[in-house]
Amino acid sequence: MPGFRCIEPQELERFVHRRQLNLSDPGTLNLADNLVEVLRKANEFVPSEGGSILLDRPNDSGTSGPPALAFIAAFGDRADEILGTTVDHPDAVATGVYRSGKSDWIAGGGSSPSGTEGVRSLVAIPIRIGDEVCGVLELIDRSHEDGFSQDDVNLLEIFADYISIAIRNVLEGRLAQEIAQRDNLTGLLNDRSLHLLVSRVVDECRESGSDLSLLFLDLDYFKHVNDSHGHLAGSQVLREIGTLLRDRSEKTGVIAARYGGDEFVLAAPGKALEEAIDLAEQLRDEIAGGIYCTVPTDIQPDVLELSGITCSIGVASLHRHTTPDLSSERCKSSLLRLADAAMYVAKETGRNRTAVAGELVRRRRRFNPAEVTPFDR
Repeated sequence: MPGFRCIEPQELERFVHRRQLNLSDPGTLNLADNLVEVLRKANEFVPSEGGSILLDRPNDSGTSGPPALAFIAAFGDRADEILGTTVDHPDAVATGVYRSGKSDWIAGGGSSPSGTEGVRSLVAIPIRIGDEVCGVLELIDRSHEDGFSQDDVNLLEIFADYISIAIRNVLEGRLAQEIAQRDNLTGLLNDRSLHLLVSRVVDECRESGSDLSLLFLDLDYFKHVNDSHGHLAGSQVLREIGTLLRDRSEKTGVIAARYGGDEFVLAAPGKALEEAIDLAEQLRDEIAGGIYCTVPTDIQPDVLELSGITCSIGVASLHRHTTPDLSSERCKSSLLRLADAAMYVAKETGRNRTAVAGELVRRRRRFNPAEVTPFDR
C-alpha cells in the first residue's frame, strides 16, 4: 500500500488562510506531519484500503455557494493521484457531510456512492474548528467483510476531534507568536520584531538588487499632548497614528513598527530614496492634517478633536547610504542610525519636515489631496 501523504506546507497554508496562518515558518508546529499521523492512527483502528482528510478553501471560492473540498492528506492506491485535487461531484458523500455537519457511511454491499465509482464502502466524518465545519475525514473500503458500522463512526469521530485539535494547536501557537511580535497599543510590529525583519529584508533586497529605504518618524512636541490632555489622550493619538501607518503598510508593502514612545519606523523594500521621500512627505501631510480623538474609545472616553499634530521624518536608503561589505546586521543598524540622525536634523531645523541622511533638509511643497490616494479609498 502506498505511504501516507500530505500536500506541501505552502499549499496547506491556503486551507487555513482565514486565520492568517503561515505554516511555512520554521517556528510553527508541523501541521502536515500531525495530519498524516492522525490519518495513520485512524487506519490502525479502522483498517481500510484508502482514506483522506479534506479541508475547504474559503478564500478560493468566488461565488456565494459552498467552498470546494480538497484532499490535503491521503493514503491508498490513489493517494498521489487525488492529493491537492477537489471533490468534483456535487452529490459526493463528503460534500453532504460537510454541508450537514453530520457523519455518514455506506456499510457495503450496495452500489457505489456518487462520485466514488468502484468504492464498496465509505465513512465520512465532519471536522470542526469550534462550531464551524472546515473539512471531512473519510475512509473507504473497510477491510472487514461487513464494511463500516456505527462503532466505526463513533471511533472515527474521535480522530476527527484530534485533527481539529492539531489545527487549533498550530493556530494558537501562531497567534501567541503574532502577539509577541506586536506592540500592544498600536498593533504594529514592536522594535524587536523590526530588527529581526529588517535584517532579513536587507539580505533579500541585496539578492534581488533592489533598494530598501528606512523612514524614522517622531511626533513633534508630543509631550504637550500628554501634559495638556493627559496620557490617555496621548495613548489614543498614538493608536490612531498607528492605524494610519498600518493602513499604509497594507496598501504599499511597507513594514511599519512602533519603535518606542512616539517614534515609529517604516521599512520600504523596493523603494528607492526619492520614492521614500515622497512617502515621507505624504505621511507628514496626512498626520498634520488629521483630527484625533474624535469619538469615545476604551482608552479615551472624552471627545477632544485634537489637531495640529505634526511629525519629523528622517530617511536613509540601502543603495545611497550603505556599502556592500557590511553584514546584514551592521547594514540594518547603520540604516536605523542614519535615519534616526536625519530625523533629529529635521527637528533641529524647524520640525514638521523630512530630512535625508547626510543631506540638507528637504521640505517639499504640501501634497495636493487630489494627487494622492487617501488611506480610506
